[in-house]
Amino acid sequence: MKADLESLSQDIREAIERAANLIRSTGNGVVLTGAGISTPSGIPDFRSPGSGLWSRYDPMEVASLSAFRYQPERFLTWFHPLAKTILHALPNPAHYALASMETAGYFNTIITQNIDGLHQRAGSKEVLEVHGTLRSLTCIGCFQNFQADSFITRYIEHNELPRCPDCGKILKPDVILFEEQLPKQTWLKAEQVCNQCSIFLVAGSSLEVTPVATLPMKALANQAKLVIINHTPTYLDPRAEILIRRDVAEILPKISELLIHV
Repeated sequence: MKADLESLSQDIREAIERAANLIRSTGNGVVLTGAGISTPSGIPDFRSPGSGLWSRYDPMEVASLSAFRYQPERFLTWFHPLAKTILHALPNPAHYALASMETAGYFNTIITQNIDGLHQRAGSKEVLEVHGTLRSLTCIGCFQNFQADSFITRYIEHNELPRCPDCGKILKPDVILFEEQLPKQTWLKAEQVCNQCSIFLVAGSSLEVTPVATLPMKALANQAKLVIINHTPTYLDPRAEILIRRDVAEILPKISELLIHV
């Protein structure tokens, strides 16, 4: 089955076909995904002018480690609607396309800046969550770690703050806040796969948040080919072998179809 490309302009069709051919001939790929792959699932991004969360809130006041330490209840109240949106969101065609390409052996690892778990729910196996996850929580008192399943429903549906069953302190979702270090082992693994890959795909990330924005440079230093699919410009656009300024939920399934349904 051939991908339906007829509705697209000729330059986009050609870019999709070149991307599929490059991925097919190269293999050993790594993907970096950002908010742009989850916005089609209804999850708001943080940085888009006018619509991003940080255009309405000061991140240092609501989403920094200092703010959480002094007023954890305030953070959890602010975070509640976003957590509810994430819990009810479903993977979109871009997530499924990447899972299919991973299963087919074209990509070995997905590095994601997102905390929503949609890659795993779509079937991806090797996912590095460099900005943390909502799937677990850590006690700010005794530092025990808990799976979120037994707490998240009460938090989302009944606004019940998650508390440690042993010491009673607030449980912090294992998402990375401002002022907080990235998870060390996850970050080291991300650096390793970037140093070893042959093709690096940026999907739905504007590459504005460091240190994650430096990962493609590690791949380029290893002579990897760079493909960027993103609505807005990135600082690495001039280095990209293929650049497609479109919605990843539209483009990735078409690339996947060309690779897998031949």
